[in-house]
Parts: sequence; C-alpha cells; structure tokens
Amino acid sequence: MTDYLSINRANWDDRAAAHASSPDYRVARFAEDPAHLSDVVRFDRQRLGDVAGLRGVHLQCHIGTDTVSLSRLGADMTGLDFSGASLSEARAVALSAGAKINFIQSEVYAARDALDGEFDLVYTGIGALCWLPSVERWAQTVASLLAPGGRLFIREGHPVLWALDYDRTDQVIALSEPYFEQEQPQIYDEPGTYVATDHEFTHSVTHEWNHGIGEIVTAVLDAGLVLTGLEEHQSVPWEALPGRMRQLDDGEWQLTEKPFRLPHTYTLQARKPV
Repeated sequence: MTDYLSINRANWDDRAAAHASSPDYRVARFAEDPAHLSDVVRFDRQRLGDVAGLRGVHLQCHIGTDTVSLSRLGADMTGLDFSGASLSEARAVALSAGAKINFIQSEVYAARDALDGEFDLVYTGIGALCWLPSVERWAQTVASLLAPGGRLFIREGHPVLWALDYDRTDQVIALSEPYFEQEQPQIYDEPGTYVATDHEFTHSVTHEWNHGIGEIVTAVLDAGLVLTGLEEHQSVPWEALPGRMRQLDDGEWQLTEKPFRLPHTYTLQARKPV
C-alpha cells in the first residue's frame, strides 16, 4: 500500500509521451480543428449540458485531452494529475489548442490542499477510480472541492468490466477479478498500454482497485452530495476486450455478441446542496 503511488506514477510517467503521440488520442486534431472534442467528452456532451462560465477541475486529467475539450465548451478549467510527464504533455496539448488551462501536479487525495477555492464542476473521466484504494476518501475529496450547488460528473469503466477475465479467447463473459473494493490492491504486470504505440516501456507493474457501483453511490451520498443521475452504457471508448468487440459509428466499442450482457461504462452525476 505504501508504494502504490510511486509504482503507478512511474507507470504513467513512462507512457505519457507514447499516449500523446499515439493516433488513438488524436492530439494533433486539437491544433488542426478548433471545434474538435475528445471522444469521451463528445459522448457525454448532452449529459454535461451548458458548462460555459463554470469553474471546473478535471481530476486525474492525464494528457489533458478531456480537459481541453471541456475548456472548448466554455468552462474555466484546471487539470490535476500526479504524473509530471503526463502534465508536460497536457500543457503542450493545451498550448497547441490555444486553451488557457492551469495544470497542477498532485495526487487526488491531496487535491484540496493543492487547489485554490471551490469549483462549480468536478469532472473525472474514464479509467480513473481504479487507481485509488478508497472510493470513500475520493468522494470526500470531491465534496471538499465543490462549491454549494456545484456538481460532480464522472464517466467510468463499469466495475463489472474491470472484474472480467481478460485472458479468455471465447465469447464467455466471466468474472475473475474482485468486483468490490479490497484492502489490498490487485497487482498487474503488463508490458504494453491501451493505445496503439511502438514504444517500449520500462515500468510495467501497477496497483489497482475496483469499486462496486453500490460502494461508489454510497460514498457519494455519504459525502453529502445528492445523486442526480446514474446511467449505465453498452459501450466503452476503447477496445476493452480485443477480438470480442466491434467499433460503433461514434467511435465507441461494444461487445460483438449479445452486448446487453455487459454494462460497459456508466455516467454518474451528483450535486452539492446549496
């Protein structure tokens, strides 16, 4: 437990440049097309509604493509991440896109001390919560950052998706990893990454935790927030199960055979009472 931050940070530092240069992130599009948005933000744009003029913070922003996208929708954005290498790429993406965004290096649980003031919007994107050992502590941090009336918006991989047996080559959907939060992390050693790249990586070990939907919702409610939306989706922004998924017209990926068997992702929204 004591080493999870340094182990995971080394993994993300190692992959930041590869992600920024991968065609899957389409970083160059932000400079080429002033209307371009990341796939993740575009998927949830209608659910986001009008964010113009809101003071927002994107927790675990990585290389900032979603952060820049929210800025393009009119929000005054700050990005926060624990990986210095990721933030270097994020600043470069924002500069090329002409976006004025303040990027702060901090791990999530220290965000309240690292950031000034309160926020109208706390945003978290895909693949973030699995790096945190306590979803309860995360929710408390979110609540501390929100101004009265402010809202949390998160789209995440579904905990059922994270619990799958990824080594299967047939069409059986089997659960083999923890669905519920565990005290000890799941330790993985994966040499690659989730985007197309020719880079070779030095740091391959990660420490991760899953959190059940009930645990996440309960943590949000216990933090004093009011749940305003919870929607489960039958698609995910990357090919989570290679060879068993098909790409949809909007760029999302879906289980090829009987996709209604699997909750792929979810969008959760909550507000801090006035």
